[in-house]
Amino acid sequence: MRLDINEIKRIYKPKVKPIEWKDNRLVILDQSKVPFETSYVELHTPLDVAEAIRSMKVRGAPAIGITAAYGMLLGLLSSMSKVSDLNSALRVLEDAKRVMDAARPTAVNLTWATSRMLNKAKLSIDNGSVKSVRELVDSLKAEADAVFNEEYDAEIAIGIYGMEKLNNGDSVMTQCNAGGLATGTGLGTALAPVKLAKLMGMEVSMFVPETRPWLQGARLTVYELVMEGIDTTLITDTAVGLVMFKGMVNHVMVGADRILKDGHVFNKVGTFKEAVIAHELGIPFYALAPSSSFDLTSSVGDVKIEERDPNEVRLIRGVPITLSDVKVYNPVFDVTPPRYVTAIITEKGIIYPPFDKNVNRVINGGGGYG
Repeated sequence: MRLDINEIKRIYKPKVKPIEWKDNRLVILDQSKVPFETSYVELHTPLDVAEAIRSMKVRGAPAIGITAAYGMLLGLLSSMSKVSDLNSALRVLEDAKRVMDAARPTAVNLTWATSRMLNKAKLSIDNGSVKSVRELVDSLKAEADAVFNEEYDAEIAIGIYGMEKLNNGDSVMTQCNAGGLATGTGLGTALAPVKLAKLMGMEVSMFVPETRPWLQGARLTVYELVMEGIDTTLITDTAVGLVMFKGMVNHVMVGADRILKDGHVFNKVGTFKEAVIAHELGIPFYALAPSSSFDLTSSVGDVKIEERDPNEVRLIRGVPITLSDVKVYNPVFDVTPPRYVTAIITEKGIIYPPFDKNVNRVINGGGGYG
């Protein structure tokens, strides 16, 4: 019998709240300081949101999407003195969208969320459901809340589907952080099956690669899993092959910043390596993501892979580890071809190959199993 989403909501209590809306401002956990410091940052404008996204204070595709949704609301609230009517309100929202969309190019949730908020505003004005700027603010607040709540429901559903792949005593490898910090809800995508398995009394352990250069695995994923009481082993990025070769892992479960209609998975750099090794050794490789992370229009060559500051590689938390002028290539994401993906787990069901037929059917269709 399938677990019930509402029952999970009742009994699962996230150990951390990465994103909260309080008194017309957005409060986020500064993930760049975890686990050494737990501090929160208040965001008041779209510029604040863009800076927080760009500087990795908030990161992870779903969390970026939620933050951007509330960022659109902040755009309107922070410009109320300049907004005289609904037309000027729309111009403010369009400017807010431009500012935030430029923050990080690869995670599709960012533009998905800003587009959803802008379209909601336009539709509400066009159909007459809002007749004042104040009513528009209320409408956008409700829409941003819906983005958050839908994401949380999706993660619970992903966790329930993902648990179908787990047995008592299994060990799972992940990459980067696709837990509640990355999604803004406290649960996560790739970590959801393991967290829910723990909640249901199963013993499932995790292997976590460190994830250079920002060390999201060592800092964030380990932090989340230890807080949840899950047996966790940290390994270097270069140890993933040996760990899988020695039979220490039963499954690989990763998140995704973007998944294409043909099954190409864009995720934190290092994911492709895990997928190839898992494929070679016969270990199932799953990508877990909500439907908001799917891009059903782009081809693999259309997607820009974000590259970041070379000093992120030359330094570790400000300490030099190499020559100061060495040439650096620092891509943040890589792309895993569909032939290495066993299945894609979403809130709408588990999608199996052939992905070019089943992705669109499950995401836009009836759900279930593709």
